[in-house]
Amino acid sequence: MAKTTLSNATDTGHIHVGKGLNEGTLGVVGSTIIGLSSTAPLYSLAATLGYVIVAVGAQAPLVFVVACIPMVFAAFAYQELNREAPDCGTTFVWGAKAFGPKTGWIGGWAVAVAGVMVMANVGEITGRYFWYLLGNEEFANNQTIVVITSVVFIALMVGISMLGVQIGDRMQMVLMVVQMGALLLFGVLALVNALNGSNPDSIAFDWSWFNPAELTDWHGFMQAVLLALFIYWGWDTCLALNEETKNPRKTPGRAAIASIVVLIFVYVGVSIAVMMFAGFGDTGFGLTNESNLDDVFTVLRDVLFGPWGWFLILAVMVSAASSTQTTILPTARGTLSMAVYRALPAKFAEVHPKLKTPWFSTLMMGIASIVYYVVMSIVSTDMLADSLSSMGLAIALYYAITSFACVWYFRSTLKESARNLWMRGIFPLLGGLLLAYALVQSAIDMWDVDYGYTVLFGVGGAFVIGVGSIVLGFVLMGLWALRPGSKPYFRGESLNRDTPILVPDE
Repeated sequence: MAKTTLSNATDTGHIHVGKGLNEGTLGVVGSTIIGLSSTAPLYSLAATLGYVIVAVGAQAPLVFVVACIPMVFAAFAYQELNREAPDCGTTFVWGAKAFGPKTGWIGGWAVAVAGVMVMANVGEITGRYFWYLLGNEEFANNQTIVVITSVVFIALMVGISMLGVQIGDRMQMVLMVVQMGALLLFGVLALVNALNGSNPDSIAFDWSWFNPAELTDWHGFMQAVLLALFIYWGWDTCLALNEETKNPRKTPGRAAIASIVVLIFVYVGVSIAVMMFAGFGDTGFGLTNESNLDDVFTVLRDVLFGPWGWFLILAVMVSAASSTQTTILPTARGTLSMAVYRALPAKFAEVHPKLKTPWFSTLMMGIASIVYYVVMSIVSTDMLADSLSSMGLAIALYYAITSFACVWYFRSTLKESARNLWMRGIFPLLGGLLLAYALVQSAIDMWDVDYGYTVLFGVGGAFVIGVGSIVLGFVLMGLWALRPGSKPYFRGESLNRDTPILVPDE
């Protein structure tokens, strides 16, 4: 296998000589598709909408708008840092350049943890909905069969990721057409049926749904925003593929912004249509009916799609499967970059000489996800559910690190122009503060024994798993720092503020 290298730091000023990835493969459209796929928009909205409405009622569209604000601000930070240092290590590299090796390492760890947790989640959805699609509800409700099926799907997606981003890009194009087509069709059918009066509980659209003055429960609003905040997560995948895109300094940032804009319109538009059709009742199709909360779309599937209801099942499975494949990409490239700069064992830096993919990092991320998923499923499905909800802590952590890193890294340039002040300073700072608040508030909420499904050590299981996974990162960082091979990184020799990043078009 080919190894990426760093030239001798003392002799050449840390010149980065490349990682061996497949350069110039993705354009703006391909990068945007991958960013959208990572969010699993169909499944994410279906699994979130009911709980948001329970928390805030008719103000659900407002929640989706508010939740996107810190994501847009964070995307500005990603865009600016990527123009300066387009490295597939993203948060790891930028955190280290701005704040030093320890912050960078923890940022890279948070990216990996979030990826492993979400792969277990979407992997299970893929496996379960596979049997729903085949009409076998007995197998779909058999946890052992679902786990085996999900492991097969995860392994399949790992294999596709190892073949190269070009193959994955083509596959994602097809899967995104199916997923977004089903999501938009669902919204259109809901709107048409709401207007023709087929459901007596349907309600008319009201602009007050966007009015903050109509909010009556601030705590419920914040819970809903924190919940909605993370259904936007995943757009940063296109930044992790920066070294494999055309015009790597600009294309990934543009794709990230485009992904978020598309998600805003889709989430708000479809949620309004569903609210108009189903209403807010607690019986029948009502969106506050407890039996409807886990998956609103499946409940409405037959009444909206009729005999074509299988298409929505297929789309949900496709949504989860595509997210599984695209989630592997940033985690594998993050650990590849960490190994290149000697923050991880050199084995993680190996790139396949023909496929030009980080084969070992990809394989390890797949194995870690499968082991994590199987162990959690064996211990308790409730613990698995809590572990998946706790991934929001890792997500908020590395988004916040990136946002603050942008402000600090560019601090000397903020007065040069109004653009720099806003795009490198004010917007990223606001994004970092909002995400830091989300991190702290989420941890406080998770501490409550009533937050999730499990209780560990007298507190909420989600808190123990979420905070514990971050603390584990500090432990592993300390252990790696004891190894002789890590010294160049932790002494700031292999990666620091002045380390040049050689991008493909140079």
